[in-house]
Amino acid sequence: MVTDPSEVQEYVIAHFWDAFLDGSYQCDSNHINGVVSSEAEEAFAMYAALLGAAPFDFSRKEVGTLFSKVEKFESSNPSSNVFGFFEKMTSKYLYDPNSPTRDEDLYCQYVKRLASSKFVPEEMRPAYSNDARLCSMNAKGTKAADISFTDREGRRRNLHRIKAEHTLLFFTNPGCPACREIIQQLTENPRIDDLVAKGVLAVVNLYIDLDREEWKEYSKKYPSSWINGYDQSYTIRTDETYSVRAIPSLYILDADKRVVMKDAPAEKVLAYLEKL
Repeated sequence: MVTDPSEVQEYVIAHFWDAFLDGSYQCDSNHINGVVSSEAEEAFAMYAALLGAAPFDFSRKEVGTLFSKVEKFESSNPSSNVFGFFEKMTSKYLYDPNSPTRDEDLYCQYVKRLASSKFVPEEMRPAYSNDARLCSMNAKGTKAADISFTDREGRRRNLHRIKAEHTLLFFTNPGCPACREIIQQLTENPRIDDLVAKGVLAVVNLYIDLDREEWKEYSKKYPSSWINGYDQSYTIRTDETYSVRAIPSLYILDADKRVVMKDAPAEKVLAYLEKL
């Protein structure tokens, strides 16, 4: 009998798909191995949420284990649609920029295997290889790539030279409603304001697109306690120092500029900052 909450959590994740992958059942446009397609997707959404709540190293290992189970199932049941189902769901829930459960580092464990799987058409493997390469950049626990930028006062700055126990790296642009919503949540939270004032948290708000004049005009609205800047050389996006697939994009770095959270949903970032 498993009673410890953390052990229960890990047990549920490890055995989540056992019954689903035990035997071959009806597979058609409306069913995934005997389960109605919409219900199968609901189950995956729950699974993705469980992965996000569990310890990262455990979840990362389990995503790789899941791929092995799915590939084994495909070997025994090549006419099923199970392999394609997981291929689609991992991308939708772990990689799509709009997914509240997205986690590139978890998706990376799955897409790396897709890139070399014999069950993926050969012409699709290079695209998966490229996704795996992008997902590997600035992985959790690694030192974030250093970047230079120009701040609102015209000074050249470097990310790694910013001194703070924690850094919120915030990629934004002036015309982004979601950015404005996050900015409002940050500025109206007295706890986060206090962290910035004490130097515990540095907020680095960066613009990496092309219309500098628009940014310079709009940047007057950004908090003066933040470090607000733009990419003067247009290289952060084009050289893929950071894979910014959508705006806004939020990273949390520790005092040594190691990645704690990568392109994380705003809700997770705000919850993390509240606990500092």
